[in-house]
Amino acid sequence: MSMATGVVLFVIGAILAFAVNIQTDVVSVSTIGYILMAGGAVVFVIGLVLSIRGNRSVTTSRTDGAGNRVTSSSSTTTDDRI
Repeated sequence: MSMATGVVLFVIGAILAFAVNIQTDVVSVSTIGYILMAGGAVVFVIGLVLSIRGNRSVTTSRTDGAGNRVTSSSSTTTDDRI
């Protein structure tokens, strides 16, 4: 899931909700459009949250008994591709 997928779902939903006028007895095209718009917004927010918290790194510096500086670093990367 990514932000682009959310945008695409939202746009397709908006087209179905506002631009397509098809009358069917089985399903309401406008309702499907609204559902896709809501799903697109949710996917966009999830992708945004994952990209914000995706890269974190921690660097720790300390001095050993002889006065030498010792630095260690670790990084965590979250990839939101499925």
